[in-house]
Amino acid sequence: MKETLVIDGIDVIVESEGNGESAEASSRETIVMIHGWPDTYRLWDRQAEHFKTRYRCVRFTLPGFDIAKPRRAFSLDEIVETIRHIVERTCGDGKAIMMLHDWGCVFGYQFCMRHPERVAKIIGIDVGDAASRQYLNSLTVKSKAMIVGYQVWLAIAWRVGGGIADRMTKYMARLLRVPSDAAFIGSHMDYPYFIQWTGAHGSFRNMMKLAPACPMLFVYGTRKPFMFHSPQWAEALAAQPGSKVCAIRAGHWVMVDNAQAFNQTVSEWLAAG
Repeated sequence: MKETLVIDGIDVIVESEGNGESAEASSRETIVMIHGWPDTYRLWDRQAEHFKTRYRCVRFTLPGFDIAKPRRAFSLDEIVETIRHIVERTCGDGKAIMMLHDWGCVFGYQFCMRHPERVAKIIGIDVGDAASRQYLNSLTVKSKAMIVGYQVWLAIAWRVGGGIADRMTKYMARLLRVPSDAAFIGSHMDYPYFIQWTGAHGSFRNMMKLAPACPMLFVYGTRKPFMFHSPQWAEALAAQPGSKVCAIRAGHWVMVDNAQAFNQTVSEWLAAG
């Protein structure tokens, strides 16, 4: 079964094998998949194909990331509210398993902290405590410079807008070896970086510290110049009952670079829980 719901003006794809009206299908746990920059719901193609045999898979393109819709920045509160509406509509009274990557981690973690009663488990991919002072202190000077370089470039691209900004964004995507289709990439996706560096649209200053009240699996790629989590945070998470940290030989886009290992790791963790 595959259906598309429209929630807060966003197309939300719901997939599962079998008849969606059957008792078995309706009782399945739901995995809500949230991507980051510069991706769309298509990032999760291989995960939806794999997990839909046992779970209901819910995916969508983040507000403002759809190239077919008007260019607009969305605040943290707006995005968290949209995630809440999607979870409520697709999970009913149940809880969701949140599968999050990149900026999807930033927004998804905030949803999990603000609405823990709606979250059964968290699967965080490649971004952990990236907003913490502890993480910043764990970086080398070179890593800090690289992060500032690409993020400020994208923040400027959002501010500039138009064809030049789209070319700037696609250039950075190529430089970072983004696996997504360039046809769907543009400066309309850059607004989170603009907010982060300028404090516009409500800023990200009031984000809650990531301290999940439910089990969490954190999967990260090892083949990249720097991490998006601190070693101390990963060690503390791994010590939590039911939680796990797993390194996979892949780049930042773990679920694409090594989909087989990622899907197997997640499946085993979910089954064990």
